[in-house]
Parts: sequence; C-alpha cells; structure tokens
Amino acid sequence: MTTTQRAVLIRAYGGAAAAAVAEIAKPAAGPGQVLVRVRAAGVNGIDWKVREGFVREAFPLQLPAVLGIELAGVVEALGPGASRFRVGDRVMGPLGGLGAYADFVAVDEAKLVRTPQGLDDVHAAGVPVAAVAAWHSLHHAGPIAAGQRILIHGAAGGLGGYAVQYAKRAGAEVFATASAAHVEYVRSLGADHVIDYQTVRFESVAQGIDLVLDYVGGEVLDRSWQVLAKNGAIVGTSSPDILARTPAGRRGLWFMTKPDAPLLERLAAEIAHGTLISKLGEVVGFDDIPAAIERNRTDPRIGKVVADFSR
Repeated sequence: MTTTQRAVLIRAYGGAAAAAVAEIAKPAAGPGQVLVRVRAAGVNGIDWKVREGFVREAFPLQLPAVLGIELAGVVEALGPGASRFRVGDRVMGPLGGLGAYADFVAVDEAKLVRTPQGLDDVHAAGVPVAAVAAWHSLHHAGPIAAGQRILIHGAAGGLGGYAVQYAKRAGAEVFATASAAHVEYVRSLGADHVIDYQTVRFESVAQGIDLVLDYVGGEVLDRSWQVLAKNGAIVGTSSPDILARTPAGRRGLWFMTKPDAPLLERLAAEIAHGTLISKLGEVVGFDDIPAAIERNRTDPRIGKVVADFSR
C-alpha cells in the first residue's frame, strides 16, 4: 500500500515556478472526515493569488502548502464518526480551504455532496466553488428584486457565467462585461447588455446600477463606483482591500465564499439536468496544473479550467 502521493504545492510565495508537482505523505481521514481519491479538481483564480502571496492576510498559510480548493472523486475510506457516505460513493465539493491538488484528500464529510448521475467527475470538479460563490455573492448585498439593474464584471468566467444566469432568473436587467471573443457566449446565458470591454468603456453604457458584481478587481473596481445608483452596492471577490477603496457615501462589500452543501446539491442537480449551463473551458492533466494556474492569471478562459487526474 502506497504511503505517498502526488501533489501540487508551494514552498514559498512567488511566480509561475513557485507551484510544482511533488511527492508528499498520503493523509488519513480524521473524525467526521472521508478520504477522497481525487479524480479531478477545478483550477481557480485564487490559486495564483495564493501562490504569489496576494491574499496572505485573508488566507494565512503554513508553508509548504498544497494548492487547489475544489474536487470531485470517490470515497476511499471513512474516518471515525463519518456516516453520510459509503466507500465507493462519487462525491464533489469545496474544501473551504486548500489541498485539492493531491491524489488523496481528507475532507469534512459535511462539505461534500454526492455527484449526481449525468455529471462526470471532470465537469463536477468545476462546479462547487463557482456555482455556490456566484449565488451567494449575488445575494450578499441584500435580496434581488425584479427590475434591478445588475452589472457583472468577468461575465464569461466561472463565477460570471453562473451569476448572469442567476440574475436573469431573478428578473434583473443584466449588464455584463466580456472580451470580444466571449460576447456571444455571455449573451447566450441571458445577459441583456454585453459590453466588449476591449473597445467600449462600460461606464458609457451602464448607469444607475443597483448592484455590481466585480469578479475582476483592480482598476475595474475603481471605475465602477461612478455607475452606481444612489443606494447601489459593489460586491467584490478579487479585491480584499475593497473596504479601503470604497469612497465616502458608497457601499462596497468584500465577499469570501463558504461551503454550502444543500445549495451545491441543488445546483449540481440542475447542471446534470441541463437547466443550468456550466461551461468547461479547458481540461489539463495533473502535471500541467502549475502551468494552468499561470494561464489562469495571464489568459483567462471562458468557463472553468479543470485538471483530470487520469491524464
């Protein structure tokens, strides 16, 4: 029986070379945990931000640290007191922390749900964080009412693609920014106004906005205050310093997602049934994870990037 496993980890904060494949000890499931044999894991923007140390205040780490925040796989063993699953069950979920880029991961069983039939492991691995985070970030500033004007930055990405669909379902008038190559995709998700940010300044089109969902950060956040309605709000997932950058009299909220198994179960079932669109942008092999993390920083894709551990 093997006692080691593959993992993608960082030993120090840094650039593209800081994340590397290594051999580490195989874990055991603790109380209330299950040991999952990981079949696939989602690649997320937070990976490179953690790697470079940009969010070390929000995510303090003990280095070396294994990267990766969501997975899909099969239950290999049950820890003491674990009873929600059986060995052999297909499961998916977020970790609520790091460590998904490893062959085996010990996970609190409360964070996981059974992977529905009709959803393969590669597609399932790209769902847990983005689908749930998009839902909660949409509602983070308060209830959504029909007729509200909502602007979504990064609408072609993993979070944005879900948020467009949720906002449209809620009856909102949806404005969305995307690159020229992704405009038609975002329009197909239901956005009313898709702005090619490469040729059009979004503030010339979007005004009187009740809610901005900022999945991009940086200067996009700074330019977004001027489009808000009087009582509007910006919810940011990419700028941990959003509170310090919120002008007087404006409302800016920092959002960090948390596991929500009941919501994940419902959304995964919708994806399996085809009533919620989940876009897979790229599939890479295990050894390609470090490069995929860097591409996520320099060349974001439509939808989610997922690592297939069998490749």
